[in-house]
Amino acid sequence: MWRAAFLLLAASLSVSLARPRLQPLSNEMVNYINKVNTTWKAGHNFHNVDYSYVKRLCGTMLKGPKLPNMVQYAGDMKLPKNFDSREQWPNCPTLKEIRDQGSCGSCWAFGAAEAISDRVCIHSNAKVSVEISSEDLLTCCRGCGMGCNGGYPSAAWEFWTSEGLVSGGLYDSHIGCRPYTIAPCEHHVNGTRPPCTGEGGDTPECTNQCEAGYTPAYKQDKHFGKRSYSVPSETEQIQSEIYKNGPVEGAFTVFEDFLLYKTGVYQHVSGSALGGHAIKVLGWGEEDGVPYWLCANSWNTDWGNNGFFKILRGEDHCGIESEIVAGIPQ
Repeated sequence: MWRAAFLLLAASLSVSLARPRLQPLSNEMVNYINKVNTTWKAGHNFHNVDYSYVKRLCGTMLKGPKLPNMVQYAGDMKLPKNFDSREQWPNCPTLKEIRDQGSCGSCWAFGAAEAISDRVCIHSNAKVSVEISSEDLLTCCRGCGMGCNGGYPSAAWEFWTSEGLVSGGLYDSHIGCRPYTIAPCEHHVNGTRPPCTGEGGDTPECTNQCEAGYTPAYKQDKHFGKRSYSVPSETEQIQSEIYKNGPVEGAFTVFEDFLLYKTGVYQHVSGSALGGHAIKVLGWGEEDGVPYWLCANSWNTDWGNNGFFKILRGEDHCGIESEIVAGIPQ
């Protein structure tokens, strides 16, 4: 009898020590995060979705091939305490844009296409404003990985320099040569978009032609990078790169609690790892004394803080500083 009691006690202790296993996307996890009074607030972003759909969104393969490092910045650059690319380059509209990758693990292509779009505008002094096509990158970069089933951000930037990328706006926008063809889905119970399921379907075909009615022709619409590179993982190196050249692509490990982010500076509190995710990093700052990176996600504007989020800066939290890639347009 004492043995049974001992085993029961041991089991209950191990459960309490291991932290309660909270269902992701549940009210319990939201309440737990908000109760522990961390640096961010949780809430529901996904109401009417398959869990498999959310896992599929994390399509970045971490610790993949690295690009060569660029020249290191000297420590004499005067960096501001707060920096937001949207304010620094107000005449570049893509800086404010939030895209939607739909039911496809194409975040690796989105983070790259978004930052490249911004940099094309920034480096042309706002003379060239273009939405670089996530579709072109997702479907035509054979060496980037497995399309909707995951890819490498570094390979995406390398493809831009070697093969170039055409223009292309959001789903059904008919903007640019190759707009995104995967429909957004509905995160909420009542909405106009179809429900989000884990069945994302196959990666769309690579086609070397623009949609009907668009000119110039596909090959003439290509935008090329002059060079692409990895950015060293030191905080000031990343800040200097953004400050000088514009937003970068970053990648990190997504934990279940990240799905519930609303406001504040995210740091992992609860839940297990879902996979790697790529995003655009466009600035930094401090909130209530907590240093953060300012990032744009690609899960539509009804996720997080109108599609944007802040994540702890300076501690390589979830690997956010380890896989920064960027490049310079031709």
